[in-house]
Amino acid sequence: MENFNEIFRRAREASRVLPALSDGQRSAAITTLASLVDSRQAELLEANLLDLARMDPSNPLYDRLQLTPERLRGIASDLRHVAGLPTPVGEEVEHRRLPNGIDLRKVRVPFGVIGVIYEARPNVTFDVFSLCLKSGNACILKGGHDADDSNRAAIGLIHEALRLNGIPVEAATLLPSTHEATAAMLGAVGQVDVCIPRGGRRLIDFVRDNAKVPVIETGAGVVHAYFDLAGDLEMGRGIITNAKTRRVSVCNALDTLLVHRGRLADLPSLCRLLAEKGVEIHADDEAMEALRGNYPDRLLVPAGECWDTEWMDYKMGLRVVGSLDEAISHITLHGSGHSESIITADTAAADTFRRMVDASCVYVNLPTSFTDGAQFGLGAEIGISTQKLGPRGPMGLREITTTRYLLTGDGQLRP
Repeated sequence: MENFNEIFRRAREASRVLPALSDGQRSAAITTLASLVDSRQAELLEANLLDLARMDPSNPLYDRLQLTPERLRGIASDLRHVAGLPTPVGEEVEHRRLPNGIDLRKVRVPFGVIGVIYEARPNVTFDVFSLCLKSGNACILKGGHDADDSNRAAIGLIHEALRLNGIPVEAATLLPSTHEATAAMLGAVGQVDVCIPRGGRRLIDFVRDNAKVPVIETGAGVVHAYFDLAGDLEMGRGIITNAKTRRVSVCNALDTLLVHRGRLADLPSLCRLLAEKGVEIHADDEAMEALRGNYPDRLLVPAGECWDTEWMDYKMGLRVVGSLDEAISHITLHGSGHSESIITADTAAADTFRRMVDASCVYVNLPTSFTDGAQFGLGAEIGISTQKLGPRGPMGLREITTTRYLLTGDGQLRP
């Protein structure tokens, strides 16, 4: 039986070493890892094939689980990008002199130990490690059993990169893919400073409801796009198709399309590329009538109560609304605070949408597929925070640090 207390203790000890390292030392380890990913692709792909063999290819998580040479090259590139970013550690957030002469500075410091629980996404192992090390944090990783072979191959390379650069391997720990490991992390008060679940709604709800350590919620996305009365048809077709089909299994993929009733005649044209991609549309009565005969019958399904569904598949909800206000009301009721988009040439409508829609990322005339740390210039992300307390949106290096006040005086006494 695993001694989780000892595992967490060693991670805590490593977390005290990391801030003392230079940024160059931390970056060198990440760069070493990137080179190992490039040179040891066969090893990673072989382990990934073992995981893939245990999963039905029709499972929406299959795409998330799969590693390819191209994806591994992308992982290596992201690692090098993170290594080259400026570290947030020691960054001065505020500096002022108090009336009594005390010099006050507010600076960024690491959290310490960050625990991450995630599902069938082996790339997360690399993303989390690189961001945590660069920001001076130790990480404890708890992946799903679906990706266990891939994650163990990844942590092997990570430990090799740490050893080659003289950094304690306990700076990155992979827990067993068991329920006991999850329970241990969630109860590791005083050892794990914050826990971040990265996965579907069920995982996030479980972590939030059972954790004794602080939690940052990430990931789950019921994502909308609203095609406004003043939307450009060609632009809208491209945005909707990209948002829905670029990668259907990721959290920024489109789940529900809202269309203004005044644009019903354009609905077949708006959805034409979705038909070519084989997207199954769960349409309300008005949308069903507009698409019948203009969209493959086998891909048209009555909507029912699908508005709270995160599809993660080639499926999408479609609802007709009578106004911008009705679209915003639908998003308010069914959105998850992740990413929302409006397609419109009406600047007043765009401004209202920006102001009234409550989400971490709000887009005008863009697909929600841009909600991604790399796309935001963060190098990678530890997740997309959908909560309001603490970081919100893609979480890069700054978002996984906290702050500390440093005060210097010359003998002042408080009256």
